[in-house]
Amino acid sequence: MIFNPTPLKGAFVIDVEPFQDQRGFFTRTFCEKEFTENGLVTKFVQANHSGTKGKGVIRGMHFQYAPFCEVKLVKCIVGSVFDVIVDVREDSPTFLQWFGAELSQDNKRMMYVPAGFAHGFQSLSDYSEITYMVSNFYNKDSEGGILYNDKDVNINWPLPVTLVSDKDLMIAPVNSGFKAVKL
Repeated sequence: MIFNPTPLKGAFVIDVEPFQDQRGFFTRTFCEKEFTENGLVTKFVQANHSGTKGKGVIRGMHFQYAPFCEVKLVKCIVGSVFDVIVDVREDSPTFLQWFGAELSQDNKRMMYVPAGFAHGFQSLSDYSEITYMVSNFYNKDSEGGILYNDKDVNINWPLPVTLVSDKDLMIAPVNSGFKAVKL
């Protein structure tokens, strides 16, 4: 695996190195030794899988407050998505800055999302599926979010937005009392 640091400290885009032959391919998507060598979390307690119908659909931007902060390892296995992270760590020099990368079934790329980051994505294909491993259990009372079109964050989504859940539309803008994550 190739661990490519993003401009947001602790976050990585991970490129895999598939072995290919006439049967297809094989690649590792997790290796405790390589993750440890790169200073990354290696304990995951849950694996999630979601499917999204419709090009331009946005899911996110979600995170959890301490003590339920999550590290995520995200991979697109069907179609393609524009995967986005936002630094919501209280004392971070990149607070409220975002980074995005295309993850697809073709490039097999993954996003390593550190604790203290909001995460979401936009489907770039008519149908997409992602899987992601998380380091902590979901806790409804600890969930937080960033509005997908918050003017203070200014995420540059690659496609016109076609659908956002009612729940995600109810997230308050950052300038109305946003609470940062204390790690």
